[in-house]
Amino acid sequence: MSEEKKANRLIHESSPYLLQHAYNPVDWYPWGEEALQKAKELDKPIIVSIGYAACHWCHVMEHQSFEQENIAAAMNEHFICIKVDREERPDVDAIYMDALHAMGVQGGWPLNVFLNPEAKPFYGGTYFPAQQWLGLLQNVADAYKKSRQELDKSAEQFASHLNASELAKYGLQESNFHVREEDFRLMGYNLSTRFDKKLGGLGQAPKFPMPSTYLFLLRYYSHTHDQTALNQLNLTLREMAYGGIYDQMGGGFSRYSVDAEWLVPHFEKMLYDNGQLVSLYAQAYQVTKEPLYKGVVMETIAFVERELMSPEGGFYSSLDADSEGEEGKFYTFTKAELQELLEEEEPLFSKYYHVTAAGNFEHGRNILNRRISDEKFVQENQLAMEVLQEMKAGWKEKLMEARAQRIRPGLDDKILLSWNALMLKGLADAFYVFGEKQLLTLTLQNAEFLVKQMLVNGKLYHNYKAGKPTIDGFLEDYALLIQALIRVYEITFEEKWLQQAKTLADYTLTHFYDEQEKLFFFTDNSSEKLIARKKEITDNVVPASNSVMATNLHFLGLYFDEEHYQQLSNDMLSKVKDLVIKEPSHMSNWASLYFYKLKPTAEVAIVGEKAAAKRAELSLFFLPNMLLLGTQNQSQLALLHDKVPVNGDTTIYVCYNKTCQLPVYTVAEALEQLKNHQKDQKKFPDL
Repeated sequence: MSEEKKANRLIHESSPYLLQHAYNPVDWYPWGEEALQKAKELDKPIIVSIGYAACHWCHVMEHQSFEQENIAAAMNEHFICIKVDREERPDVDAIYMDALHAMGVQGGWPLNVFLNPEAKPFYGGTYFPAQQWLGLLQNVADAYKKSRQELDKSAEQFASHLNASELAKYGLQESNFHVREEDFRLMGYNLSTRFDKKLGGLGQAPKFPMPSTYLFLLRYYSHTHDQTALNQLNLTLREMAYGGIYDQMGGGFSRYSVDAEWLVPHFEKMLYDNGQLVSLYAQAYQVTKEPLYKGVVMETIAFVERELMSPEGGFYSSLDADSEGEEGKFYTFTKAELQELLEEEEPLFSKYYHVTAAGNFEHGRNILNRRISDEKFVQENQLAMEVLQEMKAGWKEKLMEARAQRIRPGLDDKILLSWNALMLKGLADAFYVFGEKQLLTLTLQNAEFLVKQMLVNGKLYHNYKAGKPTIDGFLEDYALLIQALIRVYEITFEEKWLQQAKTLADYTLTHFYDEQEKLFFFTDNSSEKLIARKKEITDNVVPASNSVMATNLHFLGLYFDEEHYQQLSNDMLSKVKDLVIKEPSHMSNWASLYFYKLKPTAEVAIVGEKAAAKRAELSLFFLPNMLLLGTQNQSQLALLHDKVPVNGDTTIYVCYNKTCQLPVYTVAEALEQLKNHQKDQKKFPDL
């Protein structure tokens, strides 16, 4: 019988990723002062190994290297070893990922970086096979002893790079801010050069959903009526919904597709993807009224509620890609398994979901996927639509029951504020569009949880686990929660949510804003000081916290008649405008902000007893450049002070730049006013 494993320091951590490494023979430290001080005392180099719980290659490297006694012995002898959960510490991850790029190495996770005792990096990489890792450990240890001066010099150069201005890095100059129609259309054109017009998405494999890109495309279409933009949007959303990246039985999206066809996913399911994709499909439904999109929204929310929701109302972070040591095993089926489960209905099921005896995945297993619409399928197979829908419901029930008997993928049960805020926004958008009461219940449950548990004495926290919040909030936490709370106000007309959003925005201006560059730092000025204080500018799978804050300031400036906020928003966009025009695929959320500034944002106020009903009627239409206010009786908001129900009837005021058109009583009349104003604004002067 093998000797019982001894726990290392990570056993006291709350992160599931760190706890996965708690019984490694490596003498791991969590990131913190103890480890950094120990490196200085012993004059040892540091290994910082960064990953996350749902990361497949992180698990592989752990099993191959960190669980091996001989490799652990080399690590313990020569280094101070620190494990970091990148989802808990995106600030640490951003610094050392930037350092890796500066070394000319393509980034990814696991991220393994070697630092000197001052925490400055001198070498790094991503995944290393065991023997290569062991050799590298010895080489770095030897170099540290024999060539210390050169390594320290290299580390200083990398540290200097890390502290360089993000604006300088992209060659962005100070410029006068103008919004121009031709620049906006150039963004659309530059984005279109990357379209995969056959399979949807951008570029080739691997393919990520990138929701903010398509949220911009929706706005681009609403302004230009360019059918090419809408066609690409519909192609992408349909192919993703039909593909293996979408869980055809249980709902919800995997992180990305390894191929160009959206067929074979990397099976981990992340909260941040699903929250944003709920928003995207809900808004796309407003434009297209495509039933497929509503189905995706409702099934994805059902998945999140079923598998990622905590009893307190927060949402957990992710589900692992692997179960029983195999990627995707939980979600895939062999033809024989399906024959046993579905009996005489299996041939039709297999035709619908493209199942074969050979399988389209490893070990003869099948990733369920679709190729055609239900309308076309019933036509080709001479079925009634009602019969197909009834059969599909039965198939899903049987397969979900079979999946429930399997060993589940690992759950990362930490609750991250920024990711929850994206899900909160998704829920609020879904309620706004579809009006189902359960969606409002979920929205308010999550919103109450976040402000009750993760906001302490006016300060947000990034992480919540085991009943307590930990880790100071980052800009992404503030920015994304502010964005979500504005939306929660719009679906409830409860002003506490909007006031909370403003209070948090004011906190960011005090603790995150850089007056010199007119952008926000990622970290709070009262938080731990690292070797660099970064700013997040480019939009990725999650929009950049600066682009979200600039958008928040635009809308809060209108809600609260704060010209200062508006000016800050303009200043921020002016800093990056050239890059937005040139590289919209990397700046798509900034591009959406450009859209909001291209023409005046409509201020639509609904006052009177039937305010909620009128809002629900208005939500049938896609009106992205609109600020929505409402009250049944009285309000503290300046924009509502002089607006009252006329003759006691619920009244709608359509205003621009605080100048209102005649009050009207029906949504149809309000829409006509919005439409006519758009016609009058063919050319909008430069700001």
